[in-house]
Amino acid sequence: MMRDPLNFLDSALVQFDQALRTCIPGSTLSQRPSPASSVEPVELSETDRQHAAGLMRINHTGEVCAQALYAGQASTAQLDQVRESMEEAAADERDHLAWCEMRLTELQSRPSLLNPLWYAMSFGLGAAAGLAGDKWSLGFVAETEKQVCEHLETHLGKLPEADHPSKAVLTQMIQDERHHGQTAEQAGGAPLPFPVRKVMLGMSQIMKRTTYRV
Repeated sequence: MMRDPLNFLDSALVQFDQALRTCIPGSTLSQRPSPASSVEPVELSETDRQHAAGLMRINHTGEVCAQALYAGQASTAQLDQVRESMEEAAADERDHLAWCEMRLTELQSRPSLLNPLWYAMSFGLGAAAGLAGDKWSLGFVAETEKQVCEHLETHLGKLPEADHPSKAVLTQMIQDERHHGQTAEQAGGAPLPFPVRKVMLGMSQIMKRTTYRV
């Protein structure tokens, strides 16, 4: 049975509820167990703990942005199958969000205070990509996931050697993100123009610098 489309007010309330669930700590539950749960806990020095927490805070904010991007794109997607693909990918990203938050708690730290700002900006970008057309929206997903994988692989090398729980989380995230990107390409995503890719990279660099400590 097909659902009736939501009116503007209902859609706005749904989006606001999702934003709150994404940005308020403890509101997101994972469907899959955290990869860190199968790894023996480790004792880190204070310096290593703070460094690992900073990196995982960045990764958590990245997942906040992913939730917003997919929500924005799903809200403006023209084809039902594209909208459903965005929603399915967002489910995996919710697992990532919860895993990063759990790891931050284990590291005696917290998510970034700037997450609401990054959510709003990312939602706008996602909605704009969706309005540009489904092939560009899918291309935006593919490029985003490519840059995310490169970023996560860099963090794997930057984490303290003994922080195996965080490394287990990032390793699974990389596998999921790579799959999302490949799915978007196979669905007809168009390669983004070079200037767009550079702007995306520049924004991610600003996010990393501000989120490591704040």
